[in-house]
Amino acid sequence: MSHLTCRICGSPLALSLVDLGTSPLANGYLRPEDLERPEVHYPLHPRVCESCWLVQLPAFETPEALFGHYLYFSSFSDAWLAHGRALATEAIRDFGLGSRSHVVEVASNDGYLLQYFKEAGVPVLGIEPAANVAQAATDKGIPTLTRFFGADLGEELAQSGRQADLLLGLNVLAHVPDLHDFTEGLRRALAPRGTLVLEFPHLLELIQGLQFDTIYHEHFSYLSLLVVERLFAEHGLTVFDVQRLPTHGGSLRIHGCGSADPRAALPSERLCLLRRLEREAGLDRKEGYARFQAQVWDLKNDLLAFLLDQKRAGRVVAAYGAPAKGNTFLNFAGIGPDLIPFTVDRSPHKQGRFLPGSRIPILAPEAVAARRPDFLLILPWNLREEIREQMDHLRGWGGRFVTAVPRLEVLA
Repeated sequence: MSHLTCRICGSPLALSLVDLGTSPLANGYLRPEDLERPEVHYPLHPRVCESCWLVQLPAFETPEALFGHYLYFSSFSDAWLAHGRALATEAIRDFGLGSRSHVVEVASNDGYLLQYFKEAGVPVLGIEPAANVAQAATDKGIPTLTRFFGADLGEELAQSGRQADLLLGLNVLAHVPDLHDFTEGLRRALAPRGTLVLEFPHLLELIQGLQFDTIYHEHFSYLSLLVVERLFAEHGLTVFDVQRLPTHGGSLRIHGCGSADPRAALPSERLCLLRRLEREAGLDRKEGYARFQAQVWDLKNDLLAFLLDQKRAGRVVAAYGAPAKGNTFLNFAGIGPDLIPFTVDRSPHKQGRFLPGSRIPILAPEAVAARRPDFLLILPWNLREEIREQMDHLRGWGGRFVTAVPRLEVLA
């Protein structure tokens, strides 16, 4: 589709990663009264830029429509809270943060991470555009600006003496339609010797792990280290270290600084190794993206066959979770309440609603014990061990857990 152009370099986009058909917004959870209304479906078809190798979706909706009111609260995941606590402890130690330091987090959600810096006596500021989520952070005593982040806000922070000694952004870079404005905001908000720490799902893991369900409209970009380094260089920022993390099926945590910082000239061994790994995997060549579509079709067909076999045998397959990734898979496969009669989720903000597109009802976790399904399909497969522990009583009546990514697996 030559009329589509890359959001980093402006080149035409013609190379397809995968065509997932059309889907509603993955976080557009339905209230009961919405069931009598039509849902808008948008194409879900990421393309690959053959100039800078950014994988991307067009922006069909504004950030205000997508994130102005959000139903994802990080504090409902025990694993994610543990991740936040560990990151805060490590950062305070490694960067020598204390009562005279300033930590700023972009897309700070409900304060799940900043609360651990605050407990340690480090001054914090959250920036969160979703008013309902920002209010949850404020209620915890986390000062939070209800704003979208970009160059203007970064400049405001700089002019008001609030540049960050540590500037954090976990799982936000992929959600940004204007990468240049956002990255320029990071540069302006970062103190001259400050450290930038960003985490984002790794494109290499998405492709090698067949994680197509992490593709949805709120994720505008699918990022590699090679792409992020190019983007940063255009805005006077440099990546000097990187860690590979297991979160979200495989993420990167990059450490960045201003290009004039001495650390910019000292790339870590881990950074140099990952650059080589990405090139060896073909992330800078067409061949690296060639087989993904066929592999995704196989995953869809395997899950459909399993669900149909269980239905014909009179067995019930329920689901756990109401994550965006689950909505991508269910809508791509055309799965509805006839094959999965309900799902459960710990978040009271989702309970009583319905999944977008599939319209599967979302119940409280207690419904599993009440209804005793034969199988529980774990939609947030990245949290499968946490969920298996929480729902272990399923085994009491012979129930079993199932995951569908990176392959269909019935768990012992």
